[in-house]
Amino acid sequence: MSVHVLDAEDYTNGEALPPGKLLVIGSGQTGCQLAEELREGGRDVFLACGRAPWVPRRLGDRDILAWITETSFLESTLADLPSPAARLGANPQLSGGRGGHDLNYRTLQAQGVNLLGHFVGAQDGAAHFALDLAESVAFGDARYADLCGLIRETCVARGTEAPDMSPPSPFAASPAERLELSNFGAVIFTSGFRPDYARWVRFPVAFDDLGFPIQQDGCSMNVPGLNFMGVHFQRKRKSATFLGVGEDAAVLAEIIARST
Repeated sequence: MSVHVLDAEDYTNGEALPPGKLLVIGSGQTGCQLAEELREGGRDVFLACGRAPWVPRRLGDRDILAWITETSFLESTLADLPSPAARLGANPQLSGGRGGHDLNYRTLQAQGVNLLGHFVGAQDGAAHFALDLAESVAFGDARYADLCGLIRETCVARGTEAPDMSPPSPFAASPAERLELSNFGAVIFTSGFRPDYARWVRFPVAFDDLGFPIQQDGCSMNVPGLNFMGVHFQRKRKSATFLGVGEDAAVLAEIIARST
């Protein structure tokens, strides 16, 4: 038996995949979006789920990003995270397709996607999964509740009315712990990427064990004269986005100007 295995970066469309059931491993934005697309294309899809946050596409009559940018969420620093490894966590589940719509474990389940716990390995023609789907769903729900709290705090501070933020509906599932892969056409890994600066910046001491630059305000702490821009959590959560890179660039430019 041979199952076609590919990374998300090599995926083009469902029609290019062999016939049979499909297993998607990884449930961040990419994994959920691929699972939705493949299911809408008529495929029988199984999604190995991990701990990923989710947010609704809209609250009230506004896009969720409009709300997020008004809270302190994007101002979070590395020190605010539970650990440095949290930088590698998944982005919130949602979709920009068709003008933007909700996409999460509940919407996928309603579409007929088979949800599983996180993938733990494969042996003797079978894939194995942890029985932790409920915990992963609860994790995402807790992150949504955290965001709702930030939005309420912001609205109170501004004296404006908070949007309706209804709690998620109850979730129930009986996920399989083992899948025989003999009738699967493909397995798609969507488990994300790690930074690999050291591959093209030849200063190993400039990076931590996770591959991120060891820096402060963009300046390398170990290699004088080496500077960075657009690093995830360089100064804040927004540093690697258009919302934050300009602010960081101004800070770094001032530091460089003072040192010359």
